[in-house]
Amino acid sequence: MALFAPPRPSSPRFRNRRTLAALPAVVLSGALALSACSDPGASAAGSATAGAATTAGRNGVVYNTSPDQQRIRAEKVAALAAKVPALIGSDGKLTVATTAGSIPLSFHATDDKTPIGSELDIAQLVADKLGLELDIQVTSWENWPLKTQSGDFEAVFSNVGINKDRVKLFDFASYRAAYMGFEAKKSSTYNIRGADDISGLKVSVGSGTNQEKILLAWNKELEAKGKEPASLQYYSSDADTILALSSGRTDLNIAPYPSTVYRENTRDDLKIVGKVNAGWPSETLVAATTLKGNGLAPVITEALNSAIKDGSYGKVLDRWGLSEEALPESKTVTEANFASTRTGAAQTGASK
Repeated sequence: MALFAPPRPSSPRFRNRRTLAALPAVVLSGALALSACSDPGASAAGSATAGAATTAGRNGVVYNTSPDQQRIRAEKVAALAAKVPALIGSDGKLTVATTAGSIPLSFHATDDKTPIGSELDIAQLVADKLGLELDIQVTSWENWPLKTQSGDFEAVFSNVGINKDRVKLFDFASYRAAYMGFEAKKSSTYNIRGADDISGLKVSVGSGTNQEKILLAWNKELEAKGKEPASLQYYSSDADTILALSSGRTDLNIAPYPSTVYRENTRDDLKIVGKVNAGWPSETLVAATTLKGNGLAPVITEALNSAIKDGSYGKVLDRWGLSEEALPESKTVTEANFASTRTGAAQTGASK
């Protein structure tokens, strides 16, 4: 995983924001990182045409993985640009963090250095609407909370799910449904709908992710019923994870649903055999993540809704084969309204 680009300590904007954003010391690698929506883990590897500039999927999508993205762009909305907090917009940039670890969400292009993917395309629409230049900073999953809290990152677009721990420190602007997919060899007959369906199976999962949290809870259910729990398998790289699955050393892999869709449509040996909301047993959404109370999240929400209305948002999701995770409306979620948004979290009919 690539590290974040070094911050610019000499910039007054960064120094001021660190001061204004000062919060009580918080260890974020625990409750926040461990309840990740789940960028880490087995989520990126496994294209049948690795290294190719484009990959034609069976879902009709031609995935462009080259550095030349020719992103879908949007027009500046002056009224929205005027609402950008002065401290954030003073340099004319929107500094966005991403982890570049999940095809097709956020990953490195065929040059192994240019970050691309649906998350960054959506961030581009937001930056365009706000009249700002998109400044992409690649970081590790473990680093984004502290770096956003310190002010080095103004927003995070990296498959971050909203949860009760994060709303204590961050505000959110929702932009996509949040699901996990179970994948298996194409010859398998699995149909994963709940705990009973993974009993006795070997399941690969990323350590410290929300999908691991789901599997651990399901194993407790199985043990309470006197059934054999699943054997959770951990690998050091995405490539090793997919190799273990395709070779039969594991029975299942659980990963962000968009990544499993990508592999199902670009490989000949894997298929999706189940789907679960990333917030199980509740529901959650993927959202742009900003520092709590700095005023940026509501503006991003408006920018997203403008992109939804003009169709550019839908074009981005179509481009990456993610239309089934589209939301009809972006909403700002904060600690104050988090509880009330839980019941209406599933704003999409894509609930297989």
